[in-house]
Amino acid sequence: MSSNKEGPKPRFMNPAEEAFARLLDFYGIPWQYEPRTFILREDEEGRVLEAFTPDFYLPEQDLYVEITTMNPRQINQKNRKIRLLKERYPDINIRLFRRRDIAYIFQKYGESASTE
Repeated sequence: MSSNKEGPKPRFMNPAEEAFARLLDFYGIPWQYEPRTFILREDEEGRVLEAFTPDFYLPEQDLYVEITTMNPRQINQKNRKIRLLKERYPDINIRLFRRRDIAYIFQKYGESASTE
């Protein structure tokens, strides 16, 4: 799905993603929602065993952003997928924003949103 004022509004997985999109829109930063899925592991026949779809792509920054509001103990799985993505696609730029990162961004830029 596509960004800002183009096309239908994406169906976000959680309020933090929606708030992040509003913040990007407010500052005029183009974005795409879940535009690409990266294959992380395949079997011998080429069947996909594991894949990862980052939440946002910021084309002007050539940056993928993954938003997580998970409990810190549960973030290991996301970190593992990002590590695999970086190993398999070394030219891809990706950043994981955790609950505290999101809270800081919203506090700094005046956005209030639930990150639960």
